[in-house]
Amino acid sequence: MNLDDIDKQILQILMQDANTSYVEIAKQVHVSAGTVHVRMKNLKRSGVVEGAELKVNYNLLGFKIVAFLSVYLERSSMYTEVLLKLQKIPAVVNVHYTTGPCSMFAKIVCKDSEDLHDILHHQIQEIKGIQRTESFISLSESLQRPLQILDEEM
Repeated sequence: MNLDDIDKQILQILMQDANTSYVEIAKQVHVSAGTVHVRMKNLKRSGVVEGAELKVNYNLLGFKIVAFLSVYLERSSMYTEVLLKLQKIPAVVNVHYTTGPCSMFAKIVCKDSEDLHDILHHQIQEIKGIQRTESFISLSESLQRPLQILDEEM
């Protein structure tokens, strides 16, 4: 789908704050709220917009540890099989298929170091096809932002 500047502006506003109303977006972009509604419908239908997410502070809910995990597979052909197993572990919130020495990179959110240990040793490392893992505990998230999709001159 070819996006014009209005589509990009609408997306950029919603990427900054998904709670922005179509009326407010329309004012900022200088179009009608109906135009914003139709364009969002088209962006969803085309697959550019895949849904909406609620950002939750997991720390305030008792999930104190965020860890990243390099997953080394016995064979790269086992990726799909291992992915299906990782998807069944609720603490695994994100998985990427990667280049380089490891095959997969996963994000894990858990309550504490004991919980992380249990997830790693009794769930993840028990998955057939995983040769080994390497974990990295996040001390803090210093930056999280949406991608800037508008051209600089806008």
